[in-house]
Amino acid sequence: MKPPAAYLPAASPALSQADQEALTDLYVRGTPANTLRAYERDLLYITAWKSARFGTALDWPESEATALAFILDHARDLSDALETDMAREAAEALLAQRLRKSLACPAPSTLDRRIASWLAFHRMKNLASPFGTPQIKQARSKARRAAARPPAPKSQHPITRDILEQLLATCRGSRRACRDRAILMLGWASGGRRRSEITGLMREDVSLKEFDKSGVIWISLLETKTTAKGDTPRLVLKGRAAQALVHWIEVGQIKNGPLFRPVSKADRVLKRRLSPDAIYQIVKHRLQLAGLPEDFASPHGLRSGFLTQAALDGAPIQAAMRLSLHRSMAQAQKYYDDVDIAENPATDLLG
Repeated sequence: MKPPAAYLPAASPALSQADQEALTDLYVRGTPANTLRAYERDLLYITAWKSARFGTALDWPESEATALAFILDHARDLSDALETDMAREAAEALLAQRLRKSLACPAPSTLDRRIASWLAFHRMKNLASPFGTPQIKQARSKARRAAARPPAPKSQHPITRDILEQLLATCRGSRRACRDRAILMLGWASGGRRRSEITGLMREDVSLKEFDKSGVIWISLLETKTTAKGDTPRLVLKGRAAQALVHWIEVGQIKNGPLFRPVSKADRVLKRRLSPDAIYQIVKHRLQLAGLPEDFASPHGLRSGFLTQAALDGAPIQAAMRLSLHRSMAQAQKYYDDVDIAENPATDLLG
């Protein structure tokens, strides 16, 4: 991916051209691909916002007044604002460019992410940002509290074991079905993998050395959202999930390269890798075939379903986290808390 020039480190007179290019390359290689994509989207949004709001390009470093205006514009619902309101006019311009979905107040997490990206751009250019001033810090704190809302689940429902079995029952009779079965089982049983982690797997990342003897497959992820390159522990796959993956490797004749690939209408396995969006389409398709609403769950349901099932089965949270690779105990605990509350005998007092 070629990153936008605006967040690359600024040229320094102390560096030669070759050293500057090496520094730029270091930033790109040292930043996860998903983060680079998020930076690019956020930079596009921020640039368009300032152009619509003030008619000017971004400044490096940016002024405190512009940073404060950004927070204020995104800390209120603009649906009831006057049509001449500058914040509303800027928001409508972003709507026209399809960079904003509505005039409603964005989620605090969205505002925090865009500000974090803006901060990162300043750090990469070795510049002081305006977001560290007392006034800006206080405005951000008040904006979070004013717009606080319950976090929306990434998947409407978790794909627990019984739901997964319904999806797997639809995976029969073709190479595509064989592939989908392996994707669903690996995505769930290896700890609830994210879409990018599933599609990023290469055949070389899968070790079958112990499969014939013990039925175990070892999977090496290059990196995840919470782990850096080279720091991700190997994951284990066993039982039916391991068998499904081996079957796909044999049927798809996957000797090297991408592990999961598109399958043509003629049921021919192609050479290129699946896109992360393809995982969404696979889950949606299998839900429909299983007689469930297509919006019943998203691919994240594999991740939430794994942790929810681990809680239902009484697996220690630490054991589940060793596979899910959650960095935060509090984040993983949410799934366990939901199960604990549902099973709490005090909820049955009325009968």
